Amino acid sequence: MHLVPEHEDTPVRTATPASSGRRRGLRLAGLATVSAVALAGCQGQVSNGFMPQAISDSGERVTDLWVGSWIAVLAVGIITWGLMLYAAVRFRRRKGDDTLPVQLRYNVPVELLYTIIPVFMVAVFFYYTARDEAALTDNSKTPDVTISVVGKQWSWDFNYVDSDVYETGVHTQLTGEEGTREQMPVLYLPVNQRVQFVLNSRDVIHSFWVPAFMTKLDMIPGKTNRLQIVPTQTGEFQGKCAELCGAYHSEMLFMVKVVSQEEYDQQMARLAELGQTGQLPVDASREDLVKGDAELIPEPARTGSN
Repeated sequence: MHLVPEHEDTPVRTATPASSGRRRGLRLAGLATVSAVALAGCQGQVSNGFMPQAISDSGERVTDLWVGSWIAVLAVGIITWGLMLYAAVRFRRRKGDDTLPVQLRYNVPVELLYTIIPVFMVAVFFYYTARDEAALTDNSKTPDVTISVVGKQWSWDFNYVDSDVYETGVHTQLTGEEGTREQMPVLYLPVNQRVQFVLNSRDVIHSFWVPAFMTKLDMIPGKTNRLQIVPTQTGEFQGKCAELCGAYHSEMLFMVKVVSQEEYDQQMARLAELGQTGQLPVDASREDLVKGDAELIPEPARTGSN
């Protein structure tokens, strides 16, 4: 090991303004590159708030509410963080200043501001949420197709009321083997047609949920709930129960196929050829149907006709 004497002059390299600027430029360029790559990976998702692509009119409404809420929240956050940073810098303790700042017990204008603004924000959020909830649960429009959906432990029955045919499902056993998907009951829907789902449960509380629709509604024993959806995109989508309903809740699955009107009519004819004509009785359940709710079930699905 060679030790340099203290008195020996050794050259010391100092950073010049030009070299410091180059390094700073390289760091900024690297940061910009990483940011660009990250944003490129999110392309097509930022615009809808990283939500799944909406395939229904209700999904589009939910996406708009979600994105609008995040824009408002981020705007409030930026203002709040900016004020906090300004106060931390503007009123920081100065070097050599050991005096205490002016102590105030209260500041009426600021306290009023901190009260009025949050109340106003909550009122605005409530208004838009209530507006969209009312639109999502509105059943006043005349549907093009009516389907009676019955949830049961642990599968689904579908009554196609207008075509007078039905589809019945059995428990889908997730064994990990191929072909499980083919065992699920399939719900066919015509694209760009208003579908009214009449929802009932045969035993316990279930919940009708197609994640791609971004809308779900509970199915309560003895009660009748209704939901209108307009599918806007063809394809196959997963449906499931969204309410813990027993031991095999996770296997209470079904598939949704949104198809053209022609293909939908062909499927209705196929069910008729299979002998699945008529309607499965909705009132064959553990709980008696509430009188007013029973009248919401279209005949002959209420008592069955197959």
